[in-house]
Amino acid sequence: MDIYTIIFLALAVFIFLRLRNVLGQRTGDERPPYDRAARDVLRGAPDNVVPMPGKVLDQAPISSTEEEAPAQDRWKGIAEAGSALAKGLDQIVANDPSFDARHFTSGAKSAYEMIVLAFANGDRRALKDLLSTEVYEGFDAAIKEREQRGEKVETRFASIDKADIVGAEMRDRSAQITVRFVSQMISATRDKAGTVVDGNPEKLTDVTDIWTFARDISSRDPNWKLVGTESGQ
Repeated sequence: MDIYTIIFLALAVFIFLRLRNVLGQRTGDERPPYDRAARDVLRGAPDNVVPMPGKVLDQAPISSTEEEAPAQDRWKGIAEAGSALAKGLDQIVANDPSFDARHFTSGAKSAYEMIVLAFANGDRRALKDLLSTEVYEGFDAAIKEREQRGEKVETRFASIDKADIVGAEMRDRSAQITVRFVSQMISATRDKAGTVVDGNPEKLTDVTDIWTFARDISSRDPNWKLVGTESGQ
């Protein structure tokens, strides 16, 4: 070998030993590998997951303001102190400290609109995530009858003016909350020929519904489902 080959070999050995010293040893201070899956588990869901309809009425964070507020102010703006409603809400918080009435009411409004529109559109998949088995069967039967007649429903919300909690109680391990909704919407039913057979596609209608939602607090599932409906005045 000529002198230049010997020099290059010596230089290569020198570089190799330097890299080994720098990269091939652990000091004990290295950070663990970045684990996206572990981060997603800790946060509760991956960044690219879109919440399903059943997630609308989920629970607030565990640090609930209702649990921390003084008893006389806990339900201010929601229920009068000492009322049956306040006592029912107290029972729910006692069994489920994560419950937040204001968070629940906000979610109930979203669920109300989603359910009404899903029923109008015959979207059984969305309804199944939001309704109890018994209520779903009733809604499904009504959709089937409508489909057999060839009718279609057009529904549009103008506003949801009120969503007030009017009842709350614990039934065994089931928390149940009743909400009175007051809304304005446009609704019309058309037959196969497109003729309006019910409602008015150009007229706002005042609608009052009283719905009851329930959640099994012994379950790890944080979602509420609709378990009862009735029309209000």
